Amino acid sequence: MKGESVELVESNSASHGQTVVINGQQYQIVSPSAMDSVISLHTGSGGNQFTSSNGGTVFLPSATSPGLSGPGSSPGSQAEEQARKREVRLMKNREAARECRNKKKEYIKCLENRVAVLENQNKALIEELKSLKELYKSQN
Repeated sequence: MKGESVELVESNSASHGQTVVINGQQYQIVSPSAMDSVISLHTGSGGNQFTSSNGGTVFLPSATSPGLSGPGSSPGSQAEEQARKREVRLMKNREAARECRNKKKEYIKCLENRVAVLENQNKALIEELKSLKELYKSQN
């Protein structure tokens, strides 16, 4: 875009991604694997802040400022707002999918435990049946 200045800021920690400055506004670029541990979202007037379980924080500034909001906002800012909303939605969807996979794993473990218990009960009952048959045969 015309008139934008883009600057890459060196980061000493690879786990938090890269920081890019565009027109004086800092953006942090984070890989999808680094975002797997997002645990909270804080929305403020300046934008959205995502905090991960490892303590890292990603700040996505709001695409519209108070002066640009309303029916007179430019198409570029509307596109930025849509892109930001999409990213937030995708992030929430990833978290929901992760929780669903974890619940499924837990459910399968419970079922496997139940199968093991029932198999042990079945073996015990078969042994009891055999011993009762032997006892019956010995009495006749």
